[in-house]
Amino acid sequence: MLTPVLLRGASTRWRVLAALTAGGLSALAMPPFGLWPVLAATLPVLVGLIDAASEERSLRRRLGGAFASGWLFGMGYFLAGLWWIGEAFLVQADAFAWLMPFAVLLLPAGLALYIGLGCALAVLLWSRGWGRLLAFAGALTLTEWLRGFLLTGFPWNNFGYALANDLRFAQAASVVGLLGLCWLTLITLASPAALFDEEATPRGRRFPLALAVLLLALVWAGGQWRLASTEVGTVAGVHLRILQPDLPQDQKFRYDARRSVMDLYVATSESQGGLAGVTHLIWPESAFPFFYEREPEAQARIAAMLPPGALLITGAARLEPVPGQPRPKAYNSLRVIDARGEVIADADKVHLVPFGEYLPFQETLEALGFEQLTRQRGGFTAASHRQPMAIPGLPLAVPLICYEAIFPEELMPASAPGAARPGFLLNVSNDAWFGLTPGPYQHFEQARLRAVEQGLPLVRATNNGISAIVDPLGRIVGMLPLGVRGVLDGTLPLPLAPPIYTSIGNLIPHILALMSLLLALLLHRRQLHL
Repeated sequence: MLTPVLLRGASTRWRVLAALTAGGLSALAMPPFGLWPVLAATLPVLVGLIDAASEERSLRRRLGGAFASGWLFGMGYFLAGLWWIGEAFLVQADAFAWLMPFAVLLLPAGLALYIGLGCALAVLLWSRGWGRLLAFAGALTLTEWLRGFLLTGFPWNNFGYALANDLRFAQAASVVGLLGLCWLTLITLASPAALFDEEATPRGRRFPLALAVLLLALVWAGGQWRLASTEVGTVAGVHLRILQPDLPQDQKFRYDARRSVMDLYVATSESQGGLAGVTHLIWPESAFPFFYEREPEAQARIAAMLPPGALLITGAARLEPVPGQPRPKAYNSLRVIDARGEVIADADKVHLVPFGEYLPFQETLEALGFEQLTRQRGGFTAASHRQPMAIPGLPLAVPLICYEAIFPEELMPASAPGAARPGFLLNVSNDAWFGLTPGPYQHFEQARLRAVEQGLPLVRATNNGISAIVDPLGRIVGMLPLGVRGVLDGTLPLPLAPPIYTSIGNLIPHILALMSLLLALLLHRRQLHL
């Protein structure tokens, strides 16, 4: 059988250690490390663990063993890749520090269920030879897709981002999206597991690995050709300036610091020779520690700062009165302010962060003394839908506030047939919650891949980084690194013609996953009748 020598006959403790270690090492494939080849060593360990589970006599033990192996692998993977989430609970440590251990452990434990479920599905279709690789890739692609939308969804560090670290591989996302890259990652980087198949001929052991190398080489070469042969122009008459204030998160929401916050924003925005010639100044998410309409002084300062005809685009909370209700609705919004200091356009966040921007069963939990990290009484309200945002002097923008940029399928309505095609993705975020950790690097890569999928440039403004202008091929035109205060000046790249992915979405990866499972089933049934 395929089971590696180190796992054959191994004790339960040894298998647990192997699964956790392999999962933890797999996080090195994600930013800021980007060591995607490590998965060629760790994914075969998971395949070997499933193979060991498949040798159990009873179906219950086979399912249980495969699920446990997948869950442990996922626990190691998500714990090592998402530990930085705990940083957010230390920003207001007096209120939230006690929750940090729960968040750091419970979120990985919950996300690992999807990996466990995928492995349990795979073992049902397990067979000798390369059929096990088809079952593995098909099942885990399916469960990674489910992870993207069930229970509000959290597709962070999807396996597909391993190959997306390399822009040549990332170009495939214009056809198959993130989910297609996920399938490609799993089917190719798990292929070294075939080398342990003792029942196969030497040629049979090498064939899956050779095929995987050929597939990766073709995708890489296609991406290289696309990058080399595609020219991207710029939108005429647009001069962007992105502010990265690097404001400490513990000051960002202090109302008593509102004047010093505005001093910092204005002074940094006017650096580099002032704002002459700047057409659009962009500030990050939640720029103000106040509601803008309630602060005439802030309105006057912005009006005095902006040159005639220039616009400020900023993240800012927005209030909306509710007839008959004492408390207005609060929205996390993207707002456009003109040189008179007046708000001329708004776009509200659609996909809110659970426990960060709202609480499930909000009123009940608030009555018990709980509150979300933003400490906005009543929580934020989600907008009903997303639509392109009209900003004077710019093409239509797709507004993406914070982690809305990690959901590929939620951008599809913006490219729906018959709708006006947007000209760029506009992402404002506040990753200062997570300090100088891997989190902001991972967030940036996910936003950048949306540019490749949609064929649209990305303009990104964050509090502490990474702020950037990215062209529709995912190439960085300009960038402010993490933890740096300053401004980024640049032009706006033009979009490409709509890529295939914008028309068909996840159709191709769904076909790949289902065909993989179907072939695995046929091989499994054939083995049963031998």
